[in-house]
Amino acid sequence: MTTPGPVTPGTPFEPSQPPVVEGISPSVYSTTESFKEKFLRKTRENPMVPLGCLSTAAALTYGLYCFHRGQSQRSQLMMRTRIAAQGFTIVAILVGLAASALKSRP
Repeated sequence: MTTPGPVTPGTPFEPSQPPVVEGISPSVYSTTESFKEKFLRKTRENPMVPLGCLSTAAALTYGLYCFHRGQSQRSQLMMRTRIAAQGFTIVAILVGLAASALKSRP
């Protein structure tokens, strides 16, 4: 077994530049997106995901409210509705992923 020699980098480290990794090229965006712009773009791409998230949150909130008031039957119904809304959201995410994967194919 041979001992490795000293490592001397070809170019000095520059903190303002992305590191150069063999086989990987960093993608540089021309403009940075704000949170609001990214949220609106993602919502336009797949509008069912925010709808599913809102319906899940609404069912959970109303179910907890009914539980607090002692309406156990309605609370159970809303928890089951929440599970259905979560399932809808997961399916919407998967359909959106499949659609974007098919769209990005040449």
